[in-house]
Amino acid sequence: MTPTPFHLHLVSDSTGETVHSLARACLAQFEDTEAIEHIWSMVRTQLQIDRVIAGIEASPGVVLYTLVNDKLRQPLQDCCRKLNVPAIPVLDPAIGALGAYLGRRARNLPGQQHTLNHEYFERIDAMTFAMTHDDGQAPWGLNDADVILVGVSRTSKTPTSIYLANRGVKAANVPFVPNVPLPPELFTATRPLIVGLANDPERLIAIRRTRMNVVQGTPTKMDYTDLDAVRTEVTAARRLYYEHKWPVIDMTRRSIEETAAAIMKLLAAKRQDTDPA
Repeated sequence: MTPTPFHLHLVSDSTGETVHSLARACLAQFEDTEAIEHIWSMVRTQLQIDRVIAGIEASPGVVLYTLVNDKLRQPLQDCCRKLNVPAIPVLDPAIGALGAYLGRRARNLPGQQHTLNHEYFERIDAMTFAMTHDDGQAPWGLNDADVILVGVSRTSKTPTSIYLANRGVKAANVPFVPNVPLPPELFTATRPLIVGLANDPERLIAIRRTRMNVVQGTPTKMDYTDLDAVRTEVTAARRLYYEHKWPVIDMTRRSIEETAAAIMKLLAAKRQDTDPA
């Protein structure tokens, strides 16, 4: 069935990350559709909103927006009403519900999720940590991690670490390589949550072969994509996880976002268990 195309305008007074992520989540619920995205970010002046309106008039379609300034929202809403297309203020329900619960009015300041506050610097620190401790580097700092990911090659250790870092979690990752000793600091670390990542051997082989075709210099020895060798590798890794009672997450049918969410849940439970209060 041929996907039904439609224009989707994403309008933001900040970077547009929020409205874009929400749009992606919503679109995933509708099959056989193809959104032609028009991204309008950092919209904070009358001239900029005029350009947005001109773009919507040229390609009418659904409008999702996160504008908080009423002087910019009103002409956008008027334009959409005239064109008979929906204009959806995606933050309004959440802000309204929070305001009602807290008994306070929102400040209506653009881009507040990117203010250089303590949380922002925590994310930057976590990102630096993840890069420093990627792929088994700097093992002497493993005990400073919040999370350590252990897994065989191509179990998404690095992208998961980076995703967690963007949530302010200091994540290190250590590769499990057959016949290569793991760093002793991994087994003496007491602070971090250590998680074993697993994957189906056949799925791993497909990923590894694709990687070998794309990136020059990737290991090409037969064991890397031999089914029996990979099965032995995965079994040995799982045995290690169970011996040390590390929680295991199977990546076979999980996205990085789903994996990170599961890790965050495990981390919250660990912190609750170790909280002296």
